[in-house]
Amino acid sequence: MSEALPLAGFRIISAEQYGAGPYGTMHLAQLGAEVIKIEPPRKNGKGGGDTARAVGPHFLREAESLYFQAFNLNKKSLTLDLRTPEGQKIFRDLAANSHAVANNMRGDLPDKLGLTYDALKDVNPALVCAHLSAYGRDNERAKWPGYDYLMQAEAGYCAVTGEPGGEPQRMGLSMVDFMTGTIFTIGLLSALLDAQRSGKGRDIDTDLLSAAVHQTSYPALWYMNEQDETGRTPRSAHPSATPSQMFKAADGYMFIMCQLPKFWDILVDKMGRDDLRDDPRFASNADRLANRADLTELLDAEIAQKPMAHWQDLLAGFVPVAPVYELGAALDNPWLETTGMRDSIDHPDRDNIQILASPIKVDGKRPPNRAAPLLGADNDGILSDLGYSEDAIARLRDGGII
Repeated sequence: MSEALPLAGFRIISAEQYGAGPYGTMHLAQLGAEVIKIEPPRKNGKGGGDTARAVGPHFLREAESLYFQAFNLNKKSLTLDLRTPEGQKIFRDLAANSHAVANNMRGDLPDKLGLTYDALKDVNPALVCAHLSAYGRDNERAKWPGYDYLMQAEAGYCAVTGEPGGEPQRMGLSMVDFMTGTIFTIGLLSALLDAQRSGKGRDIDTDLLSAAVHQTSYPALWYMNEQDETGRTPRSAHPSATPSQMFKAADGYMFIMCQLPKFWDILVDKMGRDDLRDDPRFASNADRLANRADLTELLDAEIAQKPMAHWQDLLAGFVPVAPVYELGAALDNPWLETTGMRDSIDHPDRDNIQILASPIKVDGKRPPNRAAPLLGADNDGILSDLGYSEDAIARLRDGGII
């Protein structure tokens, strides 16, 4: 892009691993921030790095996974043992010349590793320290490890997902990680904006469970205020709008959503089914909801006569409609090429790795991408900028500090 990206000139250090935190900071890197990923160094030539580097089944090289590429585009990698005095000195030198420190460690670790505002304000009063943990840093669960699936279970997601009467089901993707990572960056950016105005940084916290519970949204308010507990619905139907669910066409399922009364009128017009509009069982949304099973049977019979493409062409732009794709078909959808949501990068181990582009456009264009860094790829450059000589860097490497 010819124009500078919005976060160009901002440096963010992130002691991060796995999914939620790296997903959030990747957005910052794609928007132009220099995101320096702090990773544990190898010990005796083994291990080291973000655990995501070793997540299979697909690898570019040993301990360099495709999974890692999904969360770490556009970043730099600095290996650093934060548990040593030498590592802490380097980290504090770097923090003095940065705008934010981010981490997604277990809740009790930021204090122990000096990642908090109290620990760093003496070297940089304007520093923002953003924390993402499983359960928060200020409660009895701070030491608990936690993952997305646990949050889906405890926040009620599994109980409202799937068909009525079936076993509890999690969502097919780790959406709590992605939502929390996004909320994490909103908090970081809000504090960063204030620090630019006031010259004073602060701590910003979010956690997986809080984010998961917050996403229960309007069903939460229905329950807390009216004791109306949202449950599962057949065909993944909306809890109140009807018809708004999956229907089976001749060659597969599709989703049709009549969220507004006008869409119901348009649907029956396009189908040529005035009889459904005139049927008193379906006169209003409340009537349709009360008779949803009957309506589903009638619409199934109609929709099953034609393939998905027929209904997509007939309804597109008039009634909200989408095919229910398998994941492969969803990613091969030509619409992704039209909108630029597919991109490619080159990596030392493989050219033309296919990736997903940023969902954010800047001046009408999606920001450019580069491959996630090899472990410690930026050690020499970052330390040299901090004033370390080649001999000093070599000693740090030999001592297992980097």
